[in-house]
Amino acid sequence: MNDGEQRTYRPLGKVLVIIPTYNEAENVVPIVRRVRAAVPEAEILVADDNSPDGTGKLADELSAADPAVHVLHRKGKEGLGAAYLAGFRWGIDHGYDVLVEMDADGSHQPEELPRLLTALKGADLVLGSRWIPGGRVVNWPKSREYISRGGSTYSRLMLGVTIRDVTGGYRAFRKETLLGLGMDDVASAGYCFQVDLAWRAVKAGFHVVEVPITFVERERGDSKMSRNIVAEAFLRVTAWGMTARAGQLTGRRPAPGDEPGVRAADPAEPAPPAAPPAGSPSVPAPAGEAPIERPSQSPS
Repeated sequence: MNDGEQRTYRPLGKVLVIIPTYNEAENVVPIVRRVRAAVPEAEILVADDNSPDGTGKLADELSAADPAVHVLHRKGKEGLGAAYLAGFRWGIDHGYDVLVEMDADGSHQPEELPRLLTALKGADLVLGSRWIPGGRVVNWPKSREYISRGGSTYSRLMLGVTIRDVTGGYRAFRKETLLGLGMDDVASAGYCFQVDLAWRAVKAGFHVVEVPITFVERERGDSKMSRNIVAEAFLRVTAWGMTARAGQLTGRRPAPGDEPGVRAADPAEPAPPAAPPAGSPSVPAPAGEAPIERPSQSPS
């Protein structure tokens, strides 16, 4: 492919918003209604981990009333990562082209989803970011903000990526991106699941874009965050970072500076034309960015 040749991405196609739930009876109905109002063409999958408070039953009622709402009943609580992976596989198996991660508690505002989808027209993965210009959090104590900012900074430094909000969970993936991340090898279940997927996307050479979002602390129900989840993330990220550095010293991995970067998207900026056909060896980057090497991908 010549340097002057522009990238082209396929149209977005069918969009599925995956909403994992566990004891979200107070939130599941309003969040589903907000998504349907904000992006009427998108469909929804509620992935419920056998919530004892009746969340799954409420989701079934929503599904019975609206054919765009689907429910995946899981056997029990296995962690956020496992729920999303099950949702991704369900969506891919049912022919969806874009898969979106969204919390059930309203902290990820559905009204901002059109911005993520617009950016995805010229990207492989879009991250809703709290920590780039224009992003912010609402109703968080400073201690929570320090933990989140610190976690992103530590992960960024340990893993050699430039993503500003690497722990954020409001994301839009193209199907081909997920298929190229090696989902069967993902073992992260909790907080570090988001770090794992973002790092895999960067290592695989996918074009990742961050767009600013306003993260609003939940008003109803209990947060699933715990010290154990944070500790798991710290230990896993440390292990990944040390392994990557050991590989660099022995020549098995590229240096962090050789890895593709991540840019922040201007919501007013037109989406660039997108990804090359599967198997193209490289992609010329927009002006000011280094070329991104892309993995060969089998047509899906």
